Amino acid sequence: MLMRRRPVVAWVGGSGLLFAAAALLLPFVGPSALDWARVWQRQEPDWSILTNLRLSRTLLGLFAGGALALAGSLFQSMLRDALATPYTLGVSTGASLGAVIAIAFDWHTVAGVVGIWAGALVGAGLILFVVMGAATRGGQLSSSSLLLAGIAINSVCAALILLVHGLTGMSQSFAISRWLIGGLDAIERSTLLVYMLVVIATGIIIIRQGRQWNLLAVGEAWAATRGAQVRRALFQGYVAGSILAATTVALTGPIGFVGLVVPHLLRGRLGGDDRMLMPCAFLLGGVLLASCDALGRVLLAPAEIPAGAITVCIGGPYLIWVIRRGGLR
Repeated sequence: MLMRRRPVVAWVGGSGLLFAAAALLLPFVGPSALDWARVWQRQEPDWSILTNLRLSRTLLGLFAGGALALAGSLFQSMLRDALATPYTLGVSTGASLGAVIAIAFDWHTVAGVVGIWAGALVGAGLILFVVMGAATRGGQLSSSSLLLAGIAINSVCAALILLVHGLTGMSQSFAISRWLIGGLDAIERSTLLVYMLVVIATGIIIIRQGRQWNLLAVGEAWAATRGAQVRRALFQGYVAGSILAATTVALTGPIGFVGLVVPHLLRGRLGGDDRMLMPCAFLLGGVLLASCDALGRVLLAPAEIPAGAITVCIGGPYLIWVIRRGGLR
């Protein structure tokens, strides 16, 4: 038992240290150097740049990356699919569709960025009910029906996004294209605090049920014989993962590969025990996205590369490398 606990403590503790180090150091990474003396004395503009811009983006990146990686590991276990991501079951694409419609109708010019967030959350909520309704038959819910319904709705939403994008004017089209790349921007502290609380609360609920996800990862019939309430577990997992994915997409846009690469990389190192994998996925997913955002701030300074573009450039080659080594397990 002691030998089993040591790697758990080492991995979770090491991931937590990296998460804390990223929170402390990455706000100081940017196109222009900050004067430490002015920051220490809270003098402008260095203090405002650090606290209102870079710290906000770093915290958003840490929790958004953690939410995507945790949702990805959850869906991979629920669906028993190594290629499952937070976008597989359609809710994130529904959030993207809602945001694109909000931009197309200029809601962001009336209500500001809150209009885009509201559109994204409404779209995600509608798709959540549609997928659950389509996947439930005779009061029964299975991972295969969830997967099929999610893929179908995902394709429909993706097609509608392209349709709306093609019918908009020049200014709206540019705004939609930029949003669909996915990136991190500084947001108000109250909004960031609410988002962090939602992610923390939902993450705790998911991680505490690690044994349940382990059972589902083996098979629904086998999990039922071990006392798991399969229908309830699938419902809870889908809703919890959708909350993480939808709220994240509403704030950052659709950022790809974090929810796929991080869980899969950790499964190769830690095995399939979600009780250890999920906390590490959350912490290291946050470090990855926040680091990608910091890298995008300095590569072509003073211009910025969106974090979503950086993650794609990392995730794509990684998947090719995995395939060359023998494929996904």
